[in-house]
Amino acid sequence: MSLILVTGGAGFIGSNIVAALCEAGHRVAVCDSLGEAASGKWKNLAKHPIVDLIEPNALFGWLADHRRELDAVVHMGAISATNEPDADLILRTNFGLSRDLWAWASEHRKRLIYASSAATYGDAAQGFDDVQDVAALQALRPLNAYGWSKAFFDVHATREVEDNHKPSQWVGLKFFNVYGPNEYHKGGMRSVVDQIWPRVAAGEPVTLFKSHNPAYPDGGQLRDFVHVDDAVAVVLWLLDHPEVNGLYNLGTGQARSFADLATAAFAAVGKPARIDYVDTPEALRSQYQYFTQARMDRLRAAGFDRPFISLEDGVADYVKRFLSQPDKYR
Repeated sequence: MSLILVTGGAGFIGSNIVAALCEAGHRVAVCDSLGEAASGKWKNLAKHPIVDLIEPNALFGWLADHRRELDAVVHMGAISATNEPDADLILRTNFGLSRDLWAWASEHRKRLIYASSAATYGDAAQGFDDVQDVAALQALRPLNAYGWSKAFFDVHATREVEDNHKPSQWVGLKFFNVYGPNEYHKGGMRSVVDQIWPRVAAGEPVTLFKSHNPAYPDGGQLRDFVHVDDAVAVVLWLLDHPEVNGLYNLGTGQARSFADLATAAFAAVGKPARIDYVDTPEALRSQYQYFTQARMDRLRAAGFDRPFISLEDGVADYVKRFLSQPDKYR
């Protein structure tokens, strides 16, 4: 059985990848910090037979000890809060660690799949094309330090590839708005589905932001919402196709509104939608994206042909199998 390391494996997307890899029969090691026990982050791993849990400061020692048996690194570890105030922490974690993992994987000819982000596209003035061109990547203007850190590493990786200093397989995935089980420790960074669920369950009105852009009605702000099972399916497909390399968007290719999302949550429990609108906080308005939609042509051309889960089906699955259950963890 192959050994796969998942960094950030106790986090949201990472723990879902861990669950799928374990179910598929892989030996899986996780590198992550669990934080306060009360956050429940440890529960994201509790059901899965991982073979090791490595503290981040011990990562490269572990890699040295397990180099021969390690097949691939799935690097999901990051500071993912778009409102994190410590830019040095963001840069150390999202760029520095990724740079060092890339160098290690390149030296030892190991496979590396890493998490980039749709936040690299900023206000979308340059579109949502997942190109692998340094000039085009440098032209992007992320709206926050998180997005910049991810864009910075995409540029670094692309330069390394141009210099033929690369892992045996390398893939960067620009995740769009992912939702699904095991995100509960993320606080204000949880998906809107999870945040509105208690009020939906009670049949009470939910609150969404008003639009401050005349081109979009209240609740009409658009996002490419993608179920975490689709994100996991892409990662597993890439691990089965070591010949595929590159930087790829990971969304559904179909933008939907926040009002659609809330309506789907109410529909999942057979209730009519009840939505109130409040002003977007002033501090967020300059960083607010009104439209995101992944161009999925390149991933499809690479061979990934599985249909993506619709918003209505994905939200219904999340509500019925997880949020509404006594045990909501995967």
